[in-house]
Amino acid sequence: MAKINWICLLCILTILLSGCWSKRELNELAIVVAFGIDKIDEEYEITVQIVDPSEVSVRQASTQRSPVVSYHSRGETIFEAIRKMTTIAARKPYFAHLQVVVLGEDLAKEGISDALDLIVRDHEFRKDFDVIMSHEATAKEVLNVLTPIEKVPANKILNSLDVSEKAWGSTIAVNIDELVNTLTNKHKGALISAIEVHGDKKLGVDQTNVQRVKTPVLLRYTGLAVFKGDKYIGLLTESESKSISFLNDKIQSTIEIIACPNKGTLSTEITQSTTKVKGSFKNGKPKIDVHINVEQNVGEVECDIDLTKNKSIDYVNKKTAQGIDDHIEKTVEKIQQQYEVDVFGFGDALHRADPKQWKKIKDDWTSIFPDLAVAVHVKVTTQGSGTMQNSLLNKPKEE
Repeated sequence: MAKINWICLLCILTILLSGCWSKRELNELAIVVAFGIDKIDEEYEITVQIVDPSEVSVRQASTQRSPVVSYHSRGETIFEAIRKMTTIAARKPYFAHLQVVVLGEDLAKEGISDALDLIVRDHEFRKDFDVIMSHEATAKEVLNVLTPIEKVPANKILNSLDVSEKAWGSTIAVNIDELVNTLTNKHKGALISAIEVHGDKKLGVDQTNVQRVKTPVLLRYTGLAVFKGDKYIGLLTESESKSISFLNDKIQSTIEIIACPNKGTLSTEITQSTTKVKGSFKNGKPKIDVHINVEQNVGEVECDIDLTKNKSIDYVNKKTAQGIDDHIEKTVEKIQQQYEVDVFGFGDALHRADPKQWKKIKDDWTSIFPDLAVAVHVKVTTQGSGTMQNSLLNKPKEE
C-alpha cells in the first residue's frame, strides 16, 4: 500500500509540474540590446535597438542589411509605449538581454524617477545593464547612429564606457541598481556618464556611416551628468569628471601632464590610485579629509630633464600631486557652490565616523554641504621611466 501511495503521489506531482509552459522560442523574440527614453511634450517616446541575428552571425554571410533595427513608439506611459510598439515590430520586444539604457536630456531635466519605475519593477528587465544620458541630443538620435568596428551600436556604447573608465577616468559605469539606490538616498546626488553625437545626426542612420575611412558621425562620451534628486542640473567637464573619479576611488589608470622646470611638458601614466575619505567632527562642525595615494610611470618626455637624478623624480612627483590636488579642489568648490549637492558621499563618511553627530546635522545637510571644510592630501610615487631614462633631447648627437 505504501508503494501504491507513493506512485499515486508522484503521478499527481507530475500533473502539477509546469514544464515549459512559459517557453519562448528564439525565432519568436525581438532581442532588445539598447533602450532609449525621451520626453516629448506630455508623452514618452521610447526607442528600442533590436539585433538582427542573421547579420551578426559569423556563420552566415552578410546581406548588407543593418545589423540592428530601431523601433520608436509613443505613449502616456512607458508601458503603454512598449505595448504599442507591437503594432510596428514583427516580434514582441524582449528585454532580458538589455545592455544599456539611454535617458534623453529633456527627460532628465524633468526628472527620471517615473521613467525608471517600469524598468525596476518589471521582472523581464535584469538589473545588470548600465544607464547613461544623452547630451545635446535625444536618446532616439543616439541609438540611431550606426558605429564602425562594433556591428551592434549598443556594444560600442558599452565598450567605450568600460574602456574610458579604465584608461582615462572621465566616465563611470553606473548600473540600474546603483542609480536607484543613489536616487533614494536624499543626502547624496547621482552621477551618470553623458554621451553625445558628433557630426550630422541625420547621416548617422545611413549605412555609409560605417563604410568610410573617416566616419562622419561618432558617439562620444563627454563627461558626467550631475543630478539633484532625480533631476539633471549640469554637466561636468572631462577634467572635472576625472577629479570625481579620483575622489570616488574609481581611477584605474589615466594620464597627467605637468610642466617641466624650464620649458616643455612631461606626461605620466597613473597606474594605481587609492582614495580614503575620512569624516570627523570638531566642536560639532563636520570636516572631510581625503587622502589619495598615486603610483605612476613616466610616459612621455618633451623637455630637457634628467630623470636619472632623484631631484628630478621628486619634482615630477610634486608637480603631479599638485596638479591632481588643484583640479580636485576646484571641482569640489564648483560642486559645493554651483550645484550644492553631495555627489562624493561625504555624508556617508561623516555617518560612519560619528553616527550620533551625523544624526544631529543630517536634516540640514543640504545647507551645510556648500560650506563643508574639505582637505585634500595627494601623495605621488614614480615607479619607472620606461625603456630609457631621459628624453631624446638629452642624447648627444653623433658627429
